[in-house]
Amino acid sequence: MRDAPMQLSLGPVLYNWAPERWRDFYFRIADEAPVDVVSVGEIVCSKRSPFFAGHLPEVIERLQQAGKQVLLGSLILVSLRRERRQTEELCAAGDALVEVNDLTCLRSIKGRPHAIGPFVNIYNETSAAFHVRQGAARICLPPELPVASAAAIAAALPEAVIEIFAFGRVPLAIAARCYHARLHKLSKDNCRFVCEKDPDGLALKTLDQQDFLTINGVQTLSHACTNLVSDIGALREAGIGSLRLSPQDCDMVEVAKTFRDVLDGRRSAEEANGRLSELYPGVAFANGFLRGQSGFSFART
Repeated sequence: MRDAPMQLSLGPVLYNWAPERWRDFYFRIADEAPVDVVSVGEIVCSKRSPFFAGHLPEVIERLQQAGKQVLLGSLILVSLRRERRQTEELCAAGDALVEVNDLTCLRSIKGRPHAIGPFVNIYNETSAAFHVRQGAARICLPPELPVASAAAIAAALPEAVIEIFAFGRVPLAIAARCYHARLHKLSKDNCRFVCEKDPDGLALKTLDQQDFLTINGVQTLSHACTNLVSDIGALREAGIGSLRLSPQDCDMVEVAKTFRDVLDGRRSAEEANGRLSELYPGVAFANGFLRGQSGFSFART
């Protein structure tokens, strides 16, 4: 895979967007975004799934007709019986390649070809090789890995597409407790889907009023947005086959075009950073994890 052109992929929407907005977002991605692979489906909270289920078939069809490879994302955390059934049904559907985000999904996949999302802890060549033997054709590595570790994994598994999380707030943790519901003094079972009030997540500050994390229902993400556009050259040298963009509340079509311009040599990384700042204003960028530094740090060169 080292000699193949680097791909661009779009991860699933992590936030609770209105169903029509969610549908129209993917329609526009299909029609306008220069991405090769798109992962779809509700992976954060199973309670949200019914809102999008009716739109999923037409979204998949639109993306496939546009020449995009579609991945069906599994839940990040499976803890209830109905969630296990949901995972089993997803793996049995056969509409597209399943992207595994929780190891319980492997039982339902039973060695069939699939992808691995960034929520599965793969930190070395041995664990990556295990998943390839189970049928993983592509692996999106956890966002906190430094480039040296990613390079070692890519070199050991040339038959698989190794992907890096390249844009978006970093998913850090998932829990059974819903932080959005707790904040609004609601129970998780009667949350009233208050997470929809924050389409880009809810900013969390320290007691000293410093920006710290972002809350998305049961999920915790970084405050800063990962931006690896300055690191594309190093990632190419490392043998990385794909860059993942995670949807945020900004113009993701233009974000994808900006990354594509750098990949194709039409725009410099410096120009791209300026453009991304315009597209996602007021948000701090970070690439420290990849460089083996503090995760929230950012270096343009």
